[in-house]
Amino acid sequence: MEILMPALSPTMTEGKLTKWLIKPGDSVNAGDVIAEIETDKATMEVEVADEGRVIEIFVEEGTEGVQVNSVIAKIASDDEPHMPLRSAEEFERRDVNPSLSSLPSPVVLSSDIFSGDVGRELSREEEMPLAEEWPAGVRMREMTVREALCEAIAEEMRRSDEVFLIGEEVGEYQGAYKISQGLLQEFGARRVIDTPITEHGFTGLAVGAAMGGLKPVLEFMTFNFSMQAIDQIINSGAKLLYMSGGQMNCPIVFRGPNGSAARVGAQHSQDYASWYSHIPGLKVIQPYTAADAKGLLKSAIRDPNPVIFLENEILYGQSFMVPDLDNLIIPIGKARIARAGKDVTLVSWGIGMDFSTKAAEQLSAGGIDVELIDLRTLRPMDSDTVVQSVMKTGRLVCVDEGWPQCSVSSEVCMRVSEQAFDYLDAPPVRINSKDVPMPYAANLEKLARPSVEEVIAAIRAVTYR
Repeated sequence: MEILMPALSPTMTEGKLTKWLIKPGDSVNAGDVIAEIETDKATMEVEVADEGRVIEIFVEEGTEGVQVNSVIAKIASDDEPHMPLRSAEEFERRDVNPSLSSLPSPVVLSSDIFSGDVGRELSREEEMPLAEEWPAGVRMREMTVREALCEAIAEEMRRSDEVFLIGEEVGEYQGAYKISQGLLQEFGARRVIDTPITEHGFTGLAVGAAMGGLKPVLEFMTFNFSMQAIDQIINSGAKLLYMSGGQMNCPIVFRGPNGSAARVGAQHSQDYASWYSHIPGLKVIQPYTAADAKGLLKSAIRDPNPVIFLENEILYGQSFMVPDLDNLIIPIGKARIARAGKDVTLVSWGIGMDFSTKAAEQLSAGGIDVELIDLRTLRPMDSDTVVQSVMKTGRLVCVDEGWPQCSVSSEVCMRVSEQAFDYLDAPPVRINSKDVPMPYAANLEKLARPSVEEVIAAIRAVTYR
């Protein structure tokens, strides 16, 4: 877990790291104070959100001008092997030439009944295979999810003058989570628009701009604040194509952090995946890796329909390998088989993939072969990939950060029951957040969310191990 320099206020960009209360090798528990920071106005204690041990400290105490959201330390769980961080200068690229000659023939996006691009075929320029099918010889580079999202927005804004970014603090402050870093300097205030704190107002403005032919990328500081604008999203954006008889569409992307983070309380911790995937006319995407975040966001910006793009604050600082391609596009509506296996099908998306990946690795060491599927797109959902996997393994476990009732995991389990019931050797099982508002206390927050241990126990149960 990377510890980032926090902000004392929305306008703070840097501060002083006054004092460390820990050193490398120390063990820490959730809620422990590990450092003190200050500005000219206030002093603040930095707490750790999870238990583990201190791996590295990157900023010496007494250092001034430490940038907000820069990494100041790294803490690993006790069961996590030590993987030292590398600086950007230490990243090594594979010395091979990228080649697109081995790309498959164009793929066709699956679509919902009210989608504006039913059967639309991707052009040679747009198409890109799944992550496990990158063209032979493509160079890879390490990139955080934060960097991947910023790069996707910048590339699409360079590609089309119709694309613009709008939201609270996306410009001067470089984004609440620094997703839009550098965009104001490159594109100017006409295309990177800071708004007042009025979600209902600026969402209506952006939906109207989309109706007029522009392509807004709207950032909610957190998707919890989208509740202030849900009427504009659903009654104006999602229903426009249907209610206009196909005469008008609304090409807009609503994006921002979704679900629980670290001690942000019940009002800032909802998972909106099932809320929005319930609505005809919306496409809903929730990526895990940096490559998927970049490729799917570019697809969402180019899509003629309104798209809900759910991110996760905890994933922003995580690094993944991303193919170094000029035009990385991943088609909407296609799941990714992250790990092939034969004993059980494990399905997740977004932050749930974090728990699922770790569980699959531990189970593999114990002789249980897990097939791990990252849905990536929740609407339209790639049921075929999940069903075909269950027909092979005979078992299904679904990991979902949302609450259990009316969840996306409920839909996954129901579709498998409808389409592959005779292939099941055990009842489908789902792992959800507990059916309570998210607690603020770090120890209770950890108990309320899905865990690696719960995933392992569920898989052992359905495989009768």
